[in-house]
Amino acid sequence: MTAAPQAARRRERVAAPAPEARPSPRRKRPFLSRLREDYPLLLMCAPVVILLAVFMYAPMLGNVIAWMDYSPYVGILGSDFVGWWNFQRVVADPRFWHAVTNTLIITGFQLLFFFPVPIAMAILLNSVLTRRVRTVIQSIVYLPHFFSWVIVVSIFQQILGGAGLVNQFLRSRGLEAVEVMTNPDTFLLLITSQQVWKDAGWGMIVFLAALSTVDRSQYEAAAVDGAGAWRRIWHVTLPALRPVIILLLILRLGDALTVGFEQLILQRDAVGAGAAEVLDTFVYYSGIVYGDWSYAAAAGLIKGTVSLILVLGANKIAHVFGEAGVYQR
Repeated sequence: MTAAPQAARRRERVAAPAPEARPSPRRKRPFLSRLREDYPLLLMCAPVVILLAVFMYAPMLGNVIAWMDYSPYVGILGSDFVGWWNFQRVVADPRFWHAVTNTLIITGFQLLFFFPVPIAMAILLNSVLTRRVRTVIQSIVYLPHFFSWVIVVSIFQQILGGAGLVNQFLRSRGLEAVEVMTNPDTFLLLITSQQVWKDAGWGMIVFLAALSTVDRSQYEAAAVDGAGAWRRIWHVTLPALRPVIILLLILRLGDALTVGFEQLILQRDAVGAGAAEVLDTFVYYSGIVYGDWSYAAAAGLIKGTVSLILVLGANKIAHVFGEAGVYQR
C-alpha cells in the first residue's frame, strides 16, 4: 500500500465528526444514602412539619361532621351520618348566598382600591425620597400593622364616630354631624379605609424587597436615553415588580372568600348584618352562636373548595402568560 491512500484515510478520519457521546444513565442513589446526606435539613424542617400536622392538618379531620347530624353531647362517633343533607341546606339558604355576595363585593372593592396602594407607595418611596427619609416613613407606615383590629376600630370610632373629632368640629361650626361608623351605605368605603391604614405599609415591604434587586444601571441607562421619571417607572420598575404582583394577586384571589373576621364582627352590630355579613361571620354565627355545627362545617367546606378552585385557576392563568405563579408545572 502506498503512502498517498494512507494519508487520505487519515485525513478522512480527522475530518469526520466525532460520534456523540451518549449521556450516562443517571444512577439513583439509595434512600439511606440520601437520608444520611440530607438529615440536617430534615431535622431543621421537622418542627415546622410537626406544627403543621398537629395544628393545620389534624383539625381537618373534624370536617367529617359536615356529613353528620353532629351533637357535641354524643361526639362524632355517636352522631348520625346524614350524607349531603347539610350541603343541600347551605346551598338552598338565601342567607348563605347573601353572605357570598357581600364577601365577593368586599373582595372586589379591596382589589381595586387596596391592592394597588402598597405598590404605589413602594414605587414612590423607591424613586423619590432619600434613604434617611425613606427609612423614617417606612417605620411610620409599618406601625399600624401591629395594632389589633380592636384598636384600629376604636381609633376610627374616636375620629369618625358620632362623638368623634370630625363631628365635634362640624357641630362647633353649626353644621350637621355625619354618621360614618353606623351607615351601611358607607360601610364598604369605611372598612377599605381601615384596611389601607392598617396593612398598606406592611404590604409595601414585599415590593420594596423586589425593587432592591433592580440594577441601578438600568435607571441610569434609561435616563441617558432620555426617559423621564414616569418612563423609568413604566419600563424598569413595573416590569421588575410584575412577578411579585402576579404572585400576590394569586394569593389574594385564594383568600377572596376571606375578608377579615375580626374587623367585620366588631362592626357588624353597628351597621347590621345586611352590610357586614360575610362568609366568616356567617359560619361563626351558624356554628358557635346558634349551635348548628354540621351546617357551619358544610358552609366552611364549600368556602374552602371555592378558594382552592380560585387559586388553581389563577395559577393556571399565570402559567398561560408565562409567569411562575404559586408553583411550577
